[in-house]
Amino acid sequence: MQITLTINEKAHVLDVPNNELLIDTLRERLFYYGTKKGCGTGECGACTVLIDGLPLNACLLFTVRLEGKQIKTIEGVAKNGKLSRLQELFVENAAVQCGFCAPGMVLSAEAFLAENPKPTLDEIREGISGNVCRCSGYTHILKAITLASEEL
Repeated sequence: MQITLTINEKAHVLDVPNNELLIDTLRERLFYYGTKKGCGTGECGACTVLIDGLPLNACLLFTVRLEGKQIKTIEGVAKNGKLSRLQELFVENAAVQCGFCAPGMVLSAEAFLAENPKPTLDEIREGISGNVCRCSGYTHILKAITLASEEL
């Protein structure tokens, strides 16, 4: 099926089978490698992307159902080669660690802060609860998101 996907504000015309998952389209067809392929069951959040501003797991979404939606991957967060402030805070506060969860975590945090710009620590924990950090780096991640919320 031929569809047009808008990813990071760029249109891509593709022929995709009805059963192809967005994670595979992003990584194998369009080479957006920042979106990580983790558990494949929607449990870890490594493949989180924003669809019309909402954090969703690319491993659970059929590509053909996304025509007309705005898709944002981690590659769309930085602008003109400059990291977003949230990304800078992740780096400055050692919230990246191994880096595997970072793309999904940043996108979840970005969407969360857009909805709740002045959250409590418990609200931040809940806001990123769909993302797993295997390095146990939550302390640094929570600090980075808290600092980002203070700057909004």
